[in-house]
Amino acid sequence: MLIHLGSDLFRILELQHVTPGNLRGFVRVKMRNLRNGAQAEERLRSDDTVQRATLDETEMQYMYSDAGGHHFMETTTYEQITLSDEVLGEMIGYLVPESTIKVEFFGAEPVGIELPQTVDLTVKDTAPGIKGATASAQLKPATLETGLVVSVPSFINVGDRVRVNTETGDYQARV
Repeated sequence: MLIHLGSDLFRILELQHVTPGNLRGFVRVKMRNLRNGAQAEERLRSDDTVQRATLDETEMQYMYSDAGGHHFMETTTYEQITLSDEVLGEMIGYLVPESTIKVEFFGAEPVGIELPQTVDLTVKDTAPGIKGATASAQLKPATLETGLVVSVPSFINVGDRVRVNTETGDYQARV
């Protein structure tokens, strides 16, 4: 959820409603400023006014990354935009070149992306697989093609494609 607080735009990271004993209830919010990336924790009371920000989504294709940022192209008009590491945050590890995703805009300013529920990635580095191993509780770290490190079962080898949940970062299946 995105909100206006003062003149800044914030993304809500955590939200907790607190009702202490005989005092008035409040909402404790952990949020990130979208313009400068700073995190803040705020207490909002019932008489505080917060305006929810509405976003426009545009389907774009992820092209490549370089020192200048991460480059996206709109699929209909072929316009290109560049997003910084601060805007994308941890989502960088799930971006595969030529994948189609939704970029969120607030007015004309891109403020983030919406990833699909799962992403299929290739394992680039992991310990050798154990022959005859099944999907048991034994997990090992695997580095994927985007640099993301995920815990995978012991039967996964280098070169295998795995499905990863983008919300939790957990291994789901071998593809």
